[in-house]
Order: sequence, then structure tokens, then C-alpha cells
Amino acid sequence: MWTLHQFPLCPFSRKVRILLREKGVPFGLQRLDPWKADDDFFDMNHAGRVPVLEETEKGIVLNDSTAICEYFEETVDKAPMINGSALNRAEIRRLVALFEENLFGDVTMPMMHERMKKRLVTREPPDSRILREAMKLAHAHLDYLDWLLDHRAWLAGPQMSLADIAAAAQLSVADYLGGIDWKDHQPTRDWYAAFKSRPSFGPLLADKMDVIQPPAHYAQLDD
Repeated sequence: MWTLHQFPLCPFSRKVRILLREKGVPFGLQRLDPWKADDDFFDMNHAGRVPVLEETEKGIVLNDSTAICEYFEETVDKAPMINGSALNRAEIRRLVALFEENLFGDVTMPMMHERMKKRLVTREPPDSRILREAMKLAHAHLDYLDWLLDHRAWLAGPQMSLADIAAAAQLSVADYLGGIDWKDHQPTRDWYAAFKSRPSFGPLLADKMDVIQPPAHYAQLDD
């Protein structure tokens, strides 16, 4: 059985968790706080980052969320998430990169640093200027998602794909940390509400950090 070394508020860990459940791959969770990584973990991933997926009986260790997802796309036929024509698959990969570079860098990462890492690790107050800028940039990203959903059934085309999983994983962490204002973004809000209702997403909504609680709407399926 696979073991996923992950952190509950890591969007890349969440991406892998959703994909594995969509594909029906059984796995267990092993929590690892990134700031507590030890030598054993660095032996599994020299970058010292989650997620890491391990199958001890077969001696397999997979690092990096994109590499992990690509591995299961190639080995598990159920629920293909890099799907469609060559052009559509290229669009899926383009959007995944966009969400995991720009959306993460502009919104998710600064929210995690200011509202999570500073509280749990460095014991510093958050920088309100950085938070305001991240929330401002979140609106720009939501505007783009709105545009995509005005023209497509799912973010990359007619079928759910890894692009939807990657975007939902990023937004779920930012939403947990109070960084998303859904007002004036009805297309994306409706898409995300529908995504939250999927069985693959439910366990993420149940995750809670001991000292950091999400907004009231976070786990509501219709909001």
C-alpha cells in the first residue's frame, strides 16, 4: 500500500490526495511538518519537500506532485486526468503550471507564510501589507478562472482534468487561511462548490490545524 508523506495545508499534497482518490488508489497518510523534516525524510527527497509517495514493499519512492500525478496517469487507466487530444493535454499542462507557479506564488504561498508559518514557526505577527496584496492578486486570478468557466465546462475543456485538481488544491489552502473573497466571482464559486462536493475532496475539508481555524464557509458544500 502507498504511504503519502504530506502536510495538511500543502496544496501540492492536496493535489496528489485528490488525484489518488479520483483514481481509486488506496493510500495512507503520514503527516510531516515541513519545518521538522529529518535526515530520513531528506534521504527520500533531497529537496526536503512534501509530497513524497512511498511503497515500501516494492521499494518505490516518488517525489514532486507533478511527477507523482504523471506516474499514476501512466499506470492507472481509471479517471484519466490528462485527457483529450494532444492539444487539450497541452492546455491541461499549461494551466497546471500557471496555477502552481503564478497562483501559488501570488496568493497561496504568501498566505501560508503570513498566516501559518509565522504563527506556528517564527512566532511573528503577519504583515498586513503582504496579506492585502495577496488578496488583491487573488481577485485577478479568480477573474481569469471566471473567464475560463464562462467558455468551458471545466477549466481546461469539456472534461474534468488535472487543471481543475491543481486549481482547487491551491484555492482550498488560500480559502482555509481566509485569503479568498468569492464575491463577484460566481462562475468560479459555483465550480468550486461543485468540486467540494466530490468524494475525493471531502477528506480535505475535514482536515483542521490545531491553532489555525478556517472561516465558517470553508467546509460548507454550497458556499
